Amino acid sequence: MRTLYTFDKHNYSDDMEVFERFAVRAVIIRDGKLAMQQAGEGYYKILGGGIDAGESNEVALAREVREEAGLLVVPESIRECGKVIEKRRDIFEADKIYYCHTYVYFCDVKDEHVAAQMTDSEIRLEYHLSWATPDEIIKANSAFLDKEWIARDTKIVELIKEMC
Repeated sequence: MRTLYTFDKHNYSDDMEVFERFAVRAVIIRDGKLAMQQAGEGYYKILGGGIDAGESNEVALAREVREEAGLLVVPESIRECGKVIEKRRDIFEADKIYYCHTYVYFCDVKDEHVAAQMTDSEIRLEYHLSWATPDEIIKANSAFLDKEWIARDTKIVELIKEMC
């Protein structure tokens, strides 16, 4: 899968232990709007998350979209967009390098919905499904770019906007 973008803060040393993570993100576009998780604070996050042991990227993508938004991915609609690499000092364990491979996929969802199964953290942050244009997402996220995951997702949205 081609690399869309690399975030490398260079705020680590090469002799540090590496925490490697693999994740998926779903780009779901309907009527020019993207399906996103919107936080109570107003910023947007692309649907997706970590790949569990033994899961394929496609299974993880469908699971994460269902859990976070109650949307059901059409499996045969999943197609590669590209990957994003993040490399920086881990925010939870400062003596480690956080090295994340995020695989981004375009996909469609069914018209039916199921109940979302968000984590306690997502509930606390008041995440909810929201459909927004790329410009609305970029504008809302501009005040939150100090959060690594918001900067990553905003860059992905900017790249998607250029592609479409």
